[in-house]
Amino acid sequence: MPPWRAAAAAALLLAVLPACRAADPAAPPAREDASAPAASAARSPGALPLLGLSTTLPIYWSESGDIAQTLASPAPPHFARSELEQAFRLQPLDTLDAASLAPLRFLLLAQPRALTGEENVALDAWVRGGGRLLLLADPWLTGHSEFGIGDRRRPQDVALLSPILARWGLELTFAEEDSTEERWLETPAGPLPVELAGQWRLVPTEADAPASCRLAADAVLAECTIGRGRATILADAALVDGERGDERRAAALRAVARRAFAGETR
Repeated sequence: MPPWRAAAAAALLLAVLPACRAADPAAPPAREDASAPAASAARSPGALPLLGLSTTLPIYWSESGDIAQTLASPAPPHFARSELEQAFRLQPLDTLDAASLAPLRFLLLAQPRALTGEENVALDAWVRGGGRLLLLADPWLTGHSEFGIGDRRRPQDVALLSPILARWGLELTFAEEDSTEERWLETPAGPLPVELAGQWRLVPTEADAPASCRLAADAVLAECTIGRGRATILADAALVDGERGDERRAAALRAVARRAFAGETR
C-alpha cells in the first residue's frame, strides 16, 4: 500500500474508534443524580435531571384565553418555572401512567387535578419503586386566577386527592383557625409561606401497602417513606403563588426542592 494511503487509513481509524466507543451498547446507562439540585449551576441544560410536572397552576403555561392570545402577548415566565429550570429539565405531564413516569426519578405535583383510578395506581407504583415526589395539595387555593369559578381553565380550587393520600396514610383536613393572611411557617425545610393551609392527619394504611409519614410544622408538612421512595407533601400551595414571586419565595422553593429531591437537610 502506498504511504499516503496508509496514512489516510490510519487517520480514518483514529476518527472512527472514539465514535464506536461512545455508541458501545454495553456501556452502563447514565443515572439521574439525586444531588442534582445542589450541583446544577455547573451543568449544561442537557445534563440536568428530568423533573416531571403535573399542575393546574400557571407554572409552565401562563393563563390565557387561547393560543392566539398567548402568542400575541406572551407573559413572563412564572417565577417557579424559572427557578426550577435552574436545576432541572421540566417535563410537563398531561397524564400519569407507567410510560410517562418511567423516565423520571423526580416529580412535582402542584395542585393537580383529581387523578383517575389508573393514575393513582401508576403514581403509587412509581413512588414505591424509588421515585421522589413533591406534592402541594391545597384545601382552599388562595392564588388569583383570570378565570371564574366553574371555568375549566381555572386552577383546581380544592385538592381532590383523597384516594392516593389515604393509601399513604394521610387525610387532608381544613384548619379552620388558620389566618386568612399569608404567614411564614418554620419547617424542617426552612421558613415557608402558607395561607389558609390545611393540616394532615395520620390514618392507618393497608397491610399490603405500608407507608410511614412524619408530620411537622403544625401538621402542614408530611414527609413520607413509601416503599423505596419518598414523598414530601405540603397542605398548601402558597409557595408557588406567582403573583408574589420574590427572592424569599424563590429561596423557599429551592430549599423544599433540595429536601424533597436530594434528601438535603438544613
